[in-house]
Amino acid sequence: MRDIQARSERIRDAERTRAEILEVATAEFAQRGYSGARVDEIAARMRTTKRMIYYYFGGKEQLYTAVLERAYAQLRDAEQTLDVEHLEPLAAIRELAELTFDHHERHPEFLRLVAIENIHRAEHIQRSSVLTSINTRAVDLLARILQRGLEQGAIRREVDPLDVHMLISAFCVFGVANQHTFKAIFGRDLGARSRRAHYRKMLGDLVIAYLTTPDQAATGRPKRGTRSGARA
Repeated sequence: MRDIQARSERIRDAERTRAEILEVATAEFAQRGYSGARVDEIAARMRTTKRMIYYYFGGKEQLYTAVLERAYAQLRDAEQTLDVEHLEPLAAIRELAELTFDHHERHPEFLRLVAIENIHRAEHIQRSSVLTSINTRAVDLLARILQRGLEQGAIRREVDPLDVHMLISAFCVFGVANQHTFKAIFGRDLGARSRRAHYRKMLGDLVIAYLTTPDQAATGRPKRGTRSGARA
């Protein structure tokens, strides 16, 4: 019994240590980028040794990949906690959009990590099967909601779930990633608390408007076997 308890405690200690390393490493990579980050600095902040970090992660590249996996998993896990399957489709889409808005606002380091990985042409993400699996969950969830919406008539156009995911992400990323340049150029603070509710609702309204507006290009297309302008 004591052996089992001791083993369980060692496992918990290892998990805590790993989580603490990832927390510090996230800040280091987000601040300095992959190339500029130093494992020595992470170890110093942890009051541990580089050898201990390598023991848990293997090396700088593996640590950086683990940081990316954790960052994406936090957002994807938050999405899964929403009980969207029991909401009306449009309400569910709005909930997901607003959750993404909230998450990006609270975790600007996530967007910095994504920007850094884009600089590196997603070479680390491409090597991680975990990241592919994690992010597929988000699109699968959207696909199920959109399909329900089509079947119920609440959604009036057939859309690619990945397009909806991109639409939501684009709005949320812009408000955080470009807030300083936007303020310098236009004098508007996108992160101002007084405008937060406005932008949060604006995102939901944009996505809902897109999904509930019929696709005129599709509905205006002539049927097969007829010519444009010909009488039925």
